[in-house]
Amino acid sequence: MRLSRSARIALRAAAGLGFAVIYGPLLLVLVNSLNPDRSAGWPPSGLTLHWWSAAWHNSGARQALWVSVKAGLGATAVALVLGTLIAFAVARHRFFGRDALSFVVVLPIALPGIVTGIALNSAFGTVLEPLGVGLGLFTVVVGHATFCIVIVFNNVVARLRRSSGSSEEAAADLGAHGVRAFADVTFPAIRSALLAGGLLAFALSFDEIVVTTFTAGPGVETLPLWIYENMTRPQQAPVVSVVAAVLVLLSVVPIYVAQRLSAGTATGGRV
Repeated sequence: MRLSRSARIALRAAAGLGFAVIYGPLLLVLVNSLNPDRSAGWPPSGLTLHWWSAAWHNSGARQALWVSVKAGLGATAVALVLGTLIAFAVARHRFFGRDALSFVVVLPIALPGIVTGIALNSAFGTVLEPLGVGLGLFTVVVGHATFCIVIVFNNVVARLRRSSGSSEEAAADLGAHGVRAFADVTFPAIRSALLAGGLLAFALSFDEIVVTTFTAGPGVETLPLWIYENMTRPQQAPVVSVVAAVLVLLSVVPIYVAQRLSAGTATGGRV
């Protein structure tokens, strides 16, 4: 159904208002961070990067950033590998999300983060601790991957739903079956969808807090956890504001690229 001109204007206005509500305060934080003396008028007599410098030289924030990067890359890698395997199963059997495998994969997205976090914490304590494996970066990766695989899976299934299967049938007629047909025909078709899902998964790893709380254990602090735990400390408040604002603003980049990649899969590869 084609929307009327007034409806399209209304939707764009609503979207603009939403972006202003979400990003307006963050932009204000970035502007204020240039002026460490909040009592001075704006613009200040001399711009300075005081809080930016303090954020960069904060060892806790740097360490938390490095932990988040490792956790994000690890979770995304796991999600992409599992997403590729699931894509092979889906393409092979053409069930597109209606079988038990799909239900198991999609289930975490329907559960509150705290429920999944507690469940993972209990599973780690029951299975891994007796083997001498405690909570740490590995369990953080597993926790994030639990959510990330859902994003990758949905992207792949959405792309496969748009394919008629004629290419796979043609490959089968030429003698390409199983892994070879998937590698030669299906994988090139879903490659951009996988990459888009991976980018979204990486961005999610920098946003999620609840699962990390239950899967990190002592000594492992991701950047969202560092922000959350330092918000109420007066001496850290300006630095936390700068770090949080930059983190949210930078998260727009992988999300935008993922959206363009997803759009490209729907238009025959034109981005």
